[in-house]
Amino acid sequence: MADATTVKRRVLVVDDEEGVRESLRMTLKDDYETIAVGSAEEALDTLTSASVDVVLLDILMPGMDGMKLLEELRARNLNMPIIMLTATKTLKTAIEAMKLGAFWYVTKPFDVDELRLHLQRATENADLKGELQKLRSEVRHRYHVGNIIGHSPKMEEVFKTVETVAKLRTTVLITGESGTGKELIAKAIHYGSPRAHRPLVTLNCAAIPETLLESELFGHEKGSFTDAHMKKLGQFELAHEGSLFLDEIGEMGGATQAKLLRVLEHGEFLRVGGMKPVCVDVRIIAATNRDLAVAMKENKFRTDLFYRLNVVSVHLPPLRERRDDMSHLIRHFTQAKAREMGMAEKTFSPEAVDALLRYPWPGNVRELENLIERLLVLTEGTVITLEDLPEQVRRTDHEPGNIKEAVLEGRKSLGTAVDEFEREIIDEALQKTDFNQTRAAELLGTTRRILKYRMDKLGIIAPER
Repeated sequence: MADATTVKRRVLVVDDEEGVRESLRMTLKDDYETIAVGSAEEALDTLTSASVDVVLLDILMPGMDGMKLLEELRARNLNMPIIMLTATKTLKTAIEAMKLGAFWYVTKPFDVDELRLHLQRATENADLKGELQKLRSEVRHRYHVGNIIGHSPKMEEVFKTVETVAKLRTTVLITGESGTGKELIAKAIHYGSPRAHRPLVTLNCAAIPETLLESELFGHEKGSFTDAHMKKLGQFELAHEGSLFLDEIGEMGGATQAKLLRVLEHGEFLRVGGMKPVCVDVRIIAATNRDLAVAMKENKFRTDLFYRLNVVSVHLPPLRERRDDMSHLIRHFTQAKAREMGMAEKTFSPEAVDALLRYPWPGNVRELENLIERLLVLTEGTVITLEDLPEQVRRTDHEPGNIKEAVLEGRKSLGTAVDEFEREIIDEALQKTDFNQTRAAELLGTTRRILKYRMDKLGIIAPER
């Protein structure tokens, strides 16, 4: 029996037999608020002025029958659960009704306990659907492009492109340095699209060895290789009717690039060890921090794949090119991180803000976010001052001209200046390549062995992976 303080669920009974309506009203009165009507037309009128949690709907009625009313309710996008009331001779029709969206059916004369059980399950199912819809709405709001911090002209252009392309199924290539927020833009595109109710599957191509990447993308059949003990669905199948975000696609090897190109061209692929093509409907969003034009010249990236991916290009500017956004980002991360950690907000002194504005931010927005979190944790007091900032951020000689002037004016030795300049260049190369020393060495035009020697000499320590 429902608790006296609990708001009762509302059940709409639609049946042309008065005896059935009254019987259901008496049966359910302790647990549910019941509205009973004798026709489909009365039910439609009732639903224009009252909300209900579940409908008990008779199939055989004069005029518009239960099946027609079910179709009409679904056409009007009224998604409350509907339980069909049916005589044994219309049982087949009741099963057809379930194919049209009915939750379940109950045969007359109905068993009271069975009816109550189905009502409970129907309302619980509706609650779960409502909660899921609420969560989806919150996710869409969180990743809406309007919630991304950016007021500079370059970011406004990015937002304009995202809002235009999100509604389409067009393939998008997002470019930009490491830490500029490429995944955030990918989420804004997906959750701003008609596919938002379907999965957004993310795969970092640089994090998976090339030998395993094909299986990760396309799945494999049981026994296709030594460790394939069972069939595995790949990321493409998991993203069916949704979006697949391929991060760091510039790291994908040539063989996998060819297979990806086939999916983009034909919408189908073979699992590893498979013989039957698998068809999928997936929107591809790709991202890279590499210069794919250079990669194509070096035959490291397929030209035909590039043009398939680069239907619409979104380039995210580095943080040093969007200084107008710095104060907004500082304020946003300070408030957000303090809220996450359950601590009081802190403010930055004017001198500290000036230093943050001068710093070139080789790690971009991600570096700024991490630094602010660190400062909130380690700084005593309510104000973060210049002295609280790391030494590399406090320095005033980030511009090459300032280093030259410091040496020529005798304020700094040539050796110190060279070391500082080299340290800054190496650090930026490591940040751009996500601390992959082999790629950083290629970027700097040297070998990994020489790069490692210079890092040890200058005291540059790569973070643990």
